[in-house]
Amino acid sequence: MAEIEYARVVGSITSDQPWLVLVHGMSQNHLVFDRQTEAFSSAFRILLIDLPGHGLAIDHAGPFGHREYADHITQALNQHGIDCAHYWATHTGTAAGLLIAAECPDRFRSLILEGPVLPGRNVPSVTAEVARVRKIAAEEGIDAAISSWWSNAPWFKHMRANPEACRAEQHKAVIESFSGRPWLDDQTARAVPDVTENLANTEIRTLIYNGEFDHPEFLAEASHLSNLLPAARCEIVANAGGFPSWEQPHATNRMVSEFLGTVA
Repeated sequence: MAEIEYARVVGSITSDQPWLVLVHGMSQNHLVFDRQTEAFSSAFRILLIDLPGHGLAIDHAGPFGHREYADHITQALNQHGIDCAHYWATHTGTAAGLLIAAECPDRFRSLILEGPVLPGRNVPSVTAEVARVRKIAAEEGIDAAISSWWSNAPWFKHMRANPEACRAEQHKAVIESFSGRPWLDDQTARAVPDVTENLANTEIRTLIYNGEFDHPEFLAEASHLSNLLPAARCEIVANAGGFPSWEQPHATNRMVSEFLGTVA
């Protein structure tokens, strides 16, 4: 089966290896999982998905909301014939994945969630920061908004403070390739239903993790979600901030590998 334009397969699509789906966060793209692709491609077929307005999906039109992102991911799964997969995501990708898991729990064998947020849930720091860069994008242009996003958003703070250890310049380059279309779009995203009850009843094995120096609101979100999901465990990655899979890939990959080994 041919790849669709916004997803990339690593490995043979016809093999009998399990699927591992990787989904990035706001302003990123699939390149943020470079070390994960390298580490897990021998044991899994990997599907890297770029969300609308990002990476390979840079030209996709809005609206840009959790519902639209979830439908986009589901379309990629369907077009690649993936009935069930391990799902690994960061930030915005976690919200979209949780929405799918709440509605179609059989789609995922496990969930691996970095800095997760519930779909449709207001995280004040995120809401405020996105509103700030949307204003800059409208008044000064996308390049100015992206520059301010990288320089001021608290989830990049640890990376900015530890540029060599955290490959800050490479991550910044990924951010600078962002189209910014979700920040300029004025369409109203579709409403996201309350999925709390569904998630509280799911039996999907889930690994939730944050960096030791992650933003307090993301740490609180992770704690809330780990208490909500009955089959979840919550971990902290030392010497990492908002993106442990990028900032501390070896430690994160080892933790995830051990977790996947426990999932039947």
